[in-house]
Amino acid sequence: MTMSSEFNTIILLTGRIEAAALSGVLGVRNPDLDIRHVETRDDLDAIDRAELAHARLIAFMTDLIVPPSILDALGYGAYNFHPGPPTYPGWGPAHFAVYDRAELFGVTAHEMIARVDAGTIVDAIMFPIAPGTPVPGLEQMAFVALAQMFSNLAPRLTRPEPLPALPIEWHGPKRTQRQYRELQNVPAAIAKDDLDRRVAAFGTAYLGDGLTITLHGHQFRYVAPGTDPPAAAPTDTPQIIPLMRPAKRPSARTAKRPVERKATAT
Repeated sequence: MTMSSEFNTIILLTGRIEAAALSGVLGVRNPDLDIRHVETRDDLDAIDRAELAHARLIAFMTDLIVPPSILDALGYGAYNFHPGPPTYPGWGPAHFAVYDRAELFGVTAHEMIARVDAGTIVDAIMFPIAPGTPVPGLEQMAFVALAQMFSNLAPRLTRPEPLPALPIEWHGPKRTQRQYRELQNVPAAIAKDDLDRRVAAFGTAYLGDGLTITLHGHQFRYVAPGTDPPAAAPTDTPQIIPLMRPAKRPSARTAKRPVERKATAT
């Protein structure tokens, strides 16, 4: 990161709804800044490299990986607001924390470097997790904490100086989408406790088909209690339904015969 050009732009990498609120927070702190919202890799690639020399990038709750070529071109660095604590770098931190039955969770702000969730940490907030907290509830707690952290850091984010580092290091395995999908694939001989943990953490189809199990060459998908699986009566216990069913072949009695049309004189 070099600061040889005037700082005049913040590139805000986040969703459309989040951008509306966060842009206001930044604009109040420094009305002279140009706040530019982007969501996709195409949006990033469309920015002229000369503009990046005057800019700082801020990523907020996004899965998009910013390429090193853009990070290197930014004159005032890049910071990411990660919806997990330093103990849960990588993808889907709330899901893995629920699977681990973690007692603490949190959020992290850090410098962005070529390696994902590995840059210097500039802020972190930790909070306890009540037993039985579901993934959506934990993600909501993380979102509220991240929003508060963003507001607290806004005065520094809107000034050209780099944010000071904290004496906190990333630790713990970096979770990936591949690991997420592997835990969705339930082995036939799974212990009840492990199954309960997987249902709590990966039972909803946030990625892929949700929990699946393969028996004798047939794959089945977990359906949570209270849902309405197709062609099944509601029950009070978890169910599995086939992902695919063979198509029924029409019988001779039910098969439709071609309609005969009589020729008419004109």
